[in-house]
Amino acid sequence: MSETHDFNDGYGPVPAHRHSNGGGWVADSAKVDASAYVGPHAKVYGNAKVSDYAKVYGNAKVYGNAKVYGSAYVYGNALVSDYAQIFGYASIFDNAEVYGEAQVYGYAHVFDNARVFGTAQIGGRAKVINDAMVCGDQWYGDEPIYGAKA
Repeated sequence: MSETHDFNDGYGPVPAHRHSNGGGWVADSAKVDASAYVGPHAKVYGNAKVSDYAKVYGNAKVYGNAKVYGSAYVYGNALVSDYAQIFGYASIFDNAEVYGEAQVYGYAHVFDNARVFGTAQIGGRAKVINDAMVCGDQWYGDEPIYGAKA
C-alpha cells in the first residue's frame, strides 16, 4: 500500500513520499530531482518540478505546474504556484508569493509580503520587497523594486 499525504489543497490525501534529500513531502505527481533539497516541513505537489540544486525549505510550498530549478531557493512561508518559474540563483522567501506565469531569475529576490504574478519577469539583481506587487510591467506597494545598477 502506498503512502499518502494531505497537502490541504482540497484534494484530500494523495499518493506521496518523503524526499530522500531533506525529508519534505512530495506528491507522486510532482517531480523532484535527487540533487534538489526539500526540507522536512516543505511541500511540493500537483505537477510541480524542483530540479538541479534548487532548495525548498521552511514551510515553503511549490505546487500546480510551477518549476524551481538551477540553484534557486524557496523558503520561509513562500508560495510558488501555477506556471511560475524560479531559476538561476533567485530566492523567494518570507511570505512572498510568485504565481501565474511569472518568472524570477538571475540573482533576484522576492521577499517580505511581496507578490509577483501574471506574466511579470524579475531578473538581474532586482529585489521586490515589503508589500510590493508586480504584474506585467506594473508594480504597486510602499517600497520600490530595487533593480541592478547600470
